[in-house]
Parts: sequence; C-alpha cells; structure tokens
Amino acid sequence: MRRRCPRSLWLLLLLAACAGLLGGWYWGAWPEAAGWSSWLWRPPEACPRPLAAALQGSPRFQRLFNLSTPVLLWGGLLTPQLWDQLTQLRGPYSWRGLSREALASTLRLLNGSESAQLFPGATAASREPRCRRCAVVANGGILRGSRQGRRIDAHDYVFRLNGAVIAGFERDVGTKTSFYGFTVNTMKNSLHNYGRLGFRSVPRGPGLRYIFIPTGIRDYLMLRSALLGEPVPEGPDKGDRPEAYFGPNAPAGTLKLLHPNFMHYLKDRFLNSSLIRLDAKGIYMPSTGALMLLTALHTCDQVSAYGFITKNFRDFSNYYFDQKKMPLKFYMNHDLCLEATLWEDLHKAGIIQLYQR
Repeated sequence: MRRRCPRSLWLLLLLAACAGLLGGWYWGAWPEAAGWSSWLWRPPEACPRPLAAALQGSPRFQRLFNLSTPVLLWGGLLTPQLWDQLTQLRGPYSWRGLSREALASTLRLLNGSESAQLFPGATAASREPRCRRCAVVANGGILRGSRQGRRIDAHDYVFRLNGAVIAGFERDVGTKTSFYGFTVNTMKNSLHNYGRLGFRSVPRGPGLRYIFIPTGIRDYLMLRSALLGEPVPEGPDKGDRPEAYFGPNAPAGTLKLLHPNFMHYLKDRFLNSSLIRLDAKGIYMPSTGALMLLTALHTCDQVSAYGFITKNFRDFSNYYFDQKKMPLKFYMNHDLCLEATLWEDLHKAGIIQLYQR
C-alpha cells in the first residue's frame, strides 16, 4: 500500500530549504567541525570520531542508544525466561504461536562463541581493526550514477541487503560484501522480482556472513536447515535446499541471527511510528535497510549509509538498478518518512555519514 509523507513534513522541508538549512550535505561537503571530511583516508589505526564519542554530543541519542543490548541470538541465551518473554511479545518478532522445539533445535546449533559475535575474531593470518569502519548499502535509486563504489569498498566492512545487484553497477555501489541481511521472505522475493535485473543469487564469497532477520518460523527453519545441510522440512519453504542460497557446508560462524529483543528495542526506541494505521500495528517493522543500519550502529565505530531514503527521494528512482525511473514504493508495514527523518538527524548529529546529493 502506497503512503505519502505528511503534508506538514514537506512544509517544514520547504521552509528549511528556504532558510538554507539543508544545503551542502553531500559527500564532499561534510562539515569540518564534525571531523568527517577525510576520515576514510586516515591511518588504518586512527579512529577520529568513534560512535561513543559522537554520542557524547547528542543528549537525545545518548538516551536512545543502549550499546549493551545483545545484538545476536544464540544458544547460550535461550532460557525459560526468554521464551516466556518473547511469547508474550506482540508483533512480527514475537515467538507467540511458534514451535518451541523448532526454535530450540535451531538455537542449539548456534552454540559456539562465533555465533554470539557479529565480527570475526582475530586469527594468526589477520587481526581485527581497532576502528571498525562500516558501510551499509541499501538499494535506493540515489546511488545510480553516484560513483561511490571505491568509497564504499574502502570501508573495513560492507553490509548489503535484499536485492543487492552489483554486476554492472560496480562504479556506483562497489563490489565488497561482508554481511548480507535479509528475511527469508525478502530474500526470496528479491530473487523472484529482480532476477531479470541482475539479482540471480545472494552474495557469496570467502568470509561473507549472512544475517537472518527472524520475523516468523520460516526464518528459523531455513537457518536450521542451512546449519544441518538439509532441505527445509516444513512450512512455505518446504523442500528448499539452503545451499542453493548460501553455498554448501555453511559453518555456524557465517550464519548470524538477530535477537528479537534487539529488533523490538530498535523499533520502540528509534522507529516507533505513530502514523501506522491501527490495523497494521501487528505487522509494522523497520525496513530491512533500517535494521541493518541500526545493527551497524550498535557494532561498528564509524558508519556510512548509502542508498537510503532522503528528503529529496522524488528526484531518484525506487532502486538504482531500475531500467527506467520508478517512483519510490511505500508499504503499510514500514514508515519510510520516519526513517528518512531519523537518518538525517543521525547525520546532523555526526553519528552517521548519510550519502546525499
């Protein structure tokens, strides 16, 4: 269902533009006072403005962020108390009505320390950067013709999501992928809808990690089957072979599961929409891109956002890989206007770098 931003929002935007408050927020024009203009090109160990320091300058976001909230769910966190809590929760992240055995059998397979942390640990061959610089790349049409590919690939880690078409758009979106975030529904819809546009398989490669966003039993079943190397045994994806998506013999350390409580916290603290119709309250959730960007903000030291909705979204196509200009689609289970406001506020506070033009 398509939605329009409130007319008051556009009036405020017009007034702000007339006052000159929105000018100059391009990659090459980051405010010098924020210290962002050349941070990617500093020495590898330098971290000129890590997230914790950036939060010190914003009382509002200091109150919102709880950096101790567990981001990932794994076997060590499954307790009777967690089961009781999540079965009482309402909305898409709830465990209400789900099979306890199906959930428990999935989480028992996520029983190593690598399942509890998003980033790989240091090894003899490599070590973790002291300052994790992350790029989160959504699929917005603003990236078409942007020539941001080299800047994106210069980050330590790159998050992508849903229909992440790369071939033919390397100059604009880069080639590096460290994490791919999805629900089973958005992944399969992307493969079906955008295959003819170049998205014929999810990203693969050495060291790439997959972030499952659980919004129902099918996400847990797909994850369990991927860990066991077996076809999905039941549900709408029955018979699917996960190796067709993630490759054969995917080790547990490459398959990550967002914690339902973490997603609920993100929705309540950052994107608690008052505009969603009452009949959509049970299905409302932040977009996949929003969940990935906020995940990066809770795990990285510096975060850049590319391809996300901005106030001038009408100037660009829905996706960067559209063959002709298409209007941005609004859905009843997301509040993209609220997300646009949040990204701009985080950018102005110096907490993220939001690519705009």
